Amino acid sequence: MGLNRERGQAAIELVAVLPLVLLVAAVVWQLVLLGHTAWLTAQAARAGARADAVGRDREAAARSALPLSLERGLEVRRLPGGGVRVSVRVPFLLDGWHAPVRLSAVSALGPGR
Repeated sequence: MGLNRERGQAAIELVAVLPLVLLVAAVVWQLVLLGHTAWLTAQAARAGARADAVGRDREAAARSALPLSLERGLEVRRLPGGGVRVSVRVPFLLDGWHAPVRLSAVSALGPGR
């Protein structure tokens, strides 16, 4: 009888801890998405700055460096002192959902024109 009681207690402990484990996993996944979005945004800013430096369309270049899921909230601006600022909305846990947070990256090649 004591062995069955211990199994029951272990099951109850698992049920009690499972929401916490899922919450921690969701937070870790969101941090991974945040880091990946920051890296992709920096790549898009560099692509936009390269295009701007040679007189090409900076927004098209930045857009081509991003996956489709990040293109929807894309903003590309040329900075007054030279360079390009790319801003995207951070994805939220699942594709199609976006957090109310935006990430920006700035890149410049050489002196401003």
